[in-house]
Order: sequence, then structure tokens, then C-alpha cells
Amino acid sequence: MAKYTGLVCRQCRREGMKLYLKGERCYTEKCAIDRRAYAPGEHGQYSRRKVSEYGLQLREKQKARRIYGVLEKQFGNYFEKAERQKGITGENLIQFLERRLDNVVYRLGFASSRAEARQLVTHNHYTINGHKANIPSILVKVGDVIQVKEKSLESPKFIELKENIAHKTPPEWLDLDKENMTGRVIALPSKEHLDFPLEEHLIVELYSR
Repeated sequence: MAKYTGLVCRQCRREGMKLYLKGERCYTEKCAIDRRAYAPGEHGQYSRRKVSEYGLQLREKQKARRIYGVLEKQFGNYFEKAERQKGITGENLIQFLERRLDNVVYRLGFASSRAEARQLVTHNHYTINGHKANIPSILVKVGDVIQVKEKSLESPKFIELKENIAHKTPPEWLDLDKENMTGRVIALPSKEHLDFPLEEHLIVELYSR
């Protein structure tokens, strides 16, 4: 599967906000957007073009896609499913993105960023309901239990994560057992549970053109 291989900090600068793609680094003075809060490229800091309605819609879609680490075609597939499903399309889309296993792992504190969560998932460090789960795009459902494998808990990486998780507060739709590094899905996510601002109606408008 294809993936973005460029400098991830450029994505934050392009969107004009922190996307927290590099975990703890994003909270330090090394964060690129704190040092260069303008778009990348030769004319980035001099560009004063008025953004069109289409431009606003596109930027919102790109922001969401980059935060969740989803490629263009996959994001489009999520939107199509959200549109076919009963309910409000924008809210359905948020649910699909938030319920991805890599996102849930990150939101529980079992990884320091969504990118790291994807890597750790593919390396088979977690289970869902006691079963192997090594596909980042798996969608969890209410009642599912996500757990760090017992063998993985002995690694330096997860020892560090367990120390950091003591200060972690998961979103209300997830229940976290910090001692046993176990999480449970207790409800469906909604916009109020997001950890970044998102105008999902702009994405719906973009795909409805």
C-alpha cells in the first residue's frame, strides 16, 4: 500500500496548524510550525491569496486525511460509506475515522502518535477481544477490548508508554485500564470527542460538488 514518504512537518505547515504527527516532538520547541508558522515552499511566507470556498473545503479534507494518515482513495471510500449509512453524513464520517484501530490505539495512549500507532499495529503488538489485530484500518465496535500483548509490555517502548499513560485521559467513548494497558469501546465517538477542530460540513460540501 502506498504511503506519504515526505517530511511530515511540511504537512502541518501546509495546513497552518499542528497535526501532532510526530508525537512528543510536537509539544517541544523543535516543532516546525512553532519555528516557521507559514506554508512550505519558496513563496510560503509571502502568500496572501484569498482562499476560495473550494479551497477551504479542500484544506479541511486534507487536514482530516493527514491527521488520520488516510490516503485519498481510502478517505473517499469512507465518505461513500458514511453517505450510504443512516444518519448525518459528516458525523458518520467522523465515526469511521475515529473507530480505526490505529486511532483507537493512539487515543488510549498505547502509542505516542497515530503514525507510531500504525507501525505498532502492523508489528502485531495489540489484540482485539484476545485475537490478533495487525491491520490499522480495522474498525472497532462497541464492546471491543483492545489490549497490548503481554510479551510487548516487556519492551522498553511499552514500559515508557505505560509511564506516560498515568497522565492520559482518554475520550469519553473509551474506557482505559492503565495498569493492564487495556481499553474498551463503551460508546460510538462523536465530533465532541475529537482532539482537534474539524468542520466536517466543509468535507461533505466538497464531495457533494
